[in-house]
Amino acid sequence: MLCLGLAQQRLAAQEPVPARVDPARSAPTSLPAVQVHAVRLDIPPFDLPAALSVVQVAPAAAGQPGVNLSEALVGVPGILARDRQNYAQDAQISIRGFGSRATFGVRSIRLYVDGIPATLPDGQGQVSHFNLDSADRVEVLRGPFSVLYGNAAGGVVQLWSAEGTPTPVTTLGMNAGSNDAFRYSVDTRGTLGPVDYNIAGSEFLSGGYRPHSRVRRESDNARFGMDLGDGKKLTIVANRLNQPISQDALGLTREQVDADPRQVASAATQYNTRKSILQNQLGAIYEQRLDSGDQWRAMGYFGQRSILQYQSIPVGVERSPLSPGGVVALDTDYGGLDTRWTHTGQLAGRDVEFVLGASIDGQRQHRRGYNNFIGNTLGVIGALRRNEDDNVDSVDEYAQWYWHFAEQWSLLLGARHDDVRFSARDLHITAINPDDSGGVSYAATTPVAGLEFRPGHDLRFYISYGKGFETPSFNELGYRSDGLPGLAFNLRPALSRHLELGAKWQITRALEFDAAAFGSDTRDELAVRTSESGRSTYQNVGDTRRQGVEFSLTGQLADSWQVSAGFTHLQARFRSAFLACRSTPCTMVTMPVAAGTRIPGVPENYGSLRIQHGSDLGWHESLDLTGVGSVTVNDTATQQAAGYGLIGMDASYTFALAASTRLQLSARVDNLGNRRYIGSVIVNDSNGRYFEPGPGRTWMLGARLVF
Repeated sequence: MLCLGLAQQRLAAQEPVPARVDPARSAPTSLPAVQVHAVRLDIPPFDLPAALSVVQVAPAAAGQPGVNLSEALVGVPGILARDRQNYAQDAQISIRGFGSRATFGVRSIRLYVDGIPATLPDGQGQVSHFNLDSADRVEVLRGPFSVLYGNAAGGVVQLWSAEGTPTPVTTLGMNAGSNDAFRYSVDTRGTLGPVDYNIAGSEFLSGGYRPHSRVRRESDNARFGMDLGDGKKLTIVANRLNQPISQDALGLTREQVDADPRQVASAATQYNTRKSILQNQLGAIYEQRLDSGDQWRAMGYFGQRSILQYQSIPVGVERSPLSPGGVVALDTDYGGLDTRWTHTGQLAGRDVEFVLGASIDGQRQHRRGYNNFIGNTLGVIGALRRNEDDNVDSVDEYAQWYWHFAEQWSLLLGARHDDVRFSARDLHITAINPDDSGGVSYAATTPVAGLEFRPGHDLRFYISYGKGFETPSFNELGYRSDGLPGLAFNLRPALSRHLELGAKWQITRALEFDAAAFGSDTRDELAVRTSESGRSTYQNVGDTRRQGVEFSLTGQLADSWQVSAGFTHLQARFRSAFLACRSTPCTMVTMPVAAGTRIPGVPENYGSLRIQHGSDLGWHESLDLTGVGSVTVNDTATQQAAGYGLIGMDASYTFALAASTRLQLSARVDNLGNRRYIGSVIVNDSNGRYFEPGPGRTWMLGARLVF
C-alpha cells in the first residue's frame, strides 16, 4: 500500500508539517506520521501522478456532530457529497460525475473502511457504517488510477481509523440541535502492551427536517493493531450498524416544492415508507516485512447485511401477476480475500517498487418481495411475490510498477484483470411466474500509466491515462425493460477511458495548491430505460463524456489560520442520442434524448471552502461556504434544480479542567441565510418527485469531554 503520510510528504519536500489539532481530543504539538494508502505503493502523495486528497477527520473542530461523511469532505474538489436529509436512502456521492445516477446508496465509486471493502462485488456500496468518531482521515482518489480498484471505480473513497495512542484517551460527546436531533458518542483509544486499540460507539436520533423523516442510528467501530515482532503486524477491524427505523419522506414534485418544501409526499404516509438496516462486519489484515525489501500482506473479511424496505408501489401495480412486491427484504452475506507481495529495490541505480496481488470476493443475497398491503391495510408485509438467490463472484489480479528512473522523472504503471460472475436462482415459480434463473459473466483488463516531472522540490507536473469498466449491479439487473419476467442479463458493462493532466505546488512550508484537467469517455453507459411506479429498468445508451478542471488549496495560511478550499468545473454530456421510456414495456410513450444533453444529477460548477482559526485551548472558530450549480433531474432535461450557495459558522471554547482533562463547548449554525434550496435530487423518478429539499437555518450545540 502507499504508506507515507502528510508528515512524510512534507519532509519529502523538505518542509515541516503544520499541526492540525482537534481541540476536543488532545493537545499535541505536532502530528505523527500518517499512512496514506492510495495506490498500494510506498510513494509520498506529493509525488503521486494522480489527484489525491487526504482530509484529517475532526468533526468537533467545526462544531459538527460527526454523523455524515459530507461533514469531512469540505474543500475536497471533484467529489460531491450531498446530505439527503433522508437516512432511508443513504448519502448521495459522486466523483467527477460518476455515481450521480444512484437513487440510493453509492454507485460507480469504490468505498473502503480500514482497507476493508464497503462496496459489494456487484458495485453497490454504502457509507452509512462509516464511523467518524474513531476516524483519523479520509482519502479521496480521483482519475485514472482509481481503475486499479476494479469494477465501478470512477473514484475511490477510503476511511481510516486512528491508531491507539501511547497514553489512553477517552472522549465523551453529546450534540443536540434543530429538528429534534440528538447524538451521543464515546471513543476510547490507547495501548496495552503490543496491542493498540481504538473503540467507538454512537447513537443518533432525529425527527427530520420534513415530516415522516425520523431516524435512529447506532454505529460501533473497533480497531486493534497487534505488533507480532520481527516486522509482523496484525490488524483486526470490527464494525456494526443498527438502523432500526429510518422513515422515507420521498421526494417532492416541482409544484410541491414551490408550495411548501417541508411537506411530505402523501404516498409516504399512506404506505408508511421506511427502511431498517442491520450490518455486522469483521476484517483482518496481516502484514510481514522481510529484510530483503519484500513485504507480504493478506486481508480477509466477512459481513452480513439485512435490509427491510417498505415502498410506496400502488396497490393496482402490486396486483399485477408479475409484480415483485412493494416490500423488499434482503439478507446478504459477503466476504473476500486479498493477498499481495511488494518488492522495493534498485533498477539502474534508481528506486523501483513492484506490487503483485490477487483477490476474490463474493456476495450471497437472498432477495424476497412481498405485497405492501393486506386487504385494505397498506404499509404491511403481504403475500410473497418474489423469492430468489442473487449471487456474485469476482476474481481479480493486479500488478503495479513504480520507477524513479531519473532525478526529475518517475513512471508508474499498473494493470488489473477482473472476472465478475452474476447468477440468480429463482425460488418463486408458479403457473404465471416462470423460472427466471440465469446468469451472466463480465471480464475486463484495465491498464493505467502515469508520468511525473519534478522541476523543483516544491513543484510537480504529471500526466496519467487509464481504462476502466463498470458492470451493472443487481439493482440494475433486477427488472427487464420489455416487461417480461426475469433479470436483465442483456445489459453490457460500461467501458471508460480516463486522461488527466495535473500540477502540484507547495506554495509555502504549510500550504499546497493542486490543479488538474481531466476527461473521461464512456462506451455503453448505463442509463434508465423505463421508470414506472417506483421501479426502473436500465439500458446501454452509447457514449458519454465527462470533462473539466478542479483546483484545491489546503494548509496553513498563518499562525492559527487554516484553509481547505476546492472548486470543480465539470461538463457531463450524453454523446449518443437514445430513447427513454415512461412505461414498461417500452411501447407506449418514448422520450428522445438528444446527443449533447446534460447527464442528470451533475452540476457544472461546485465547490466548498472552510477557514478555521484558533488553537487547542480557548476560542476556535470556522466559516464554511458551499456552492453548487444547477442540475437536471432526468435524462430528457425537462426539469432542473436551481443552484445554491450556503454559509455555515461555528464557535467553540475549550477549557483545561485539569492537566489531562478538557471540556469543549460548541455552537454551530448552518444555512445562515435561511435559503430555500434543493439539497439532492432523485434522478429519473417515475412519479416526478425529483426534489429533496434541504433544511433552512439549523443550529447544533455540542459538548465534548476528553480525559
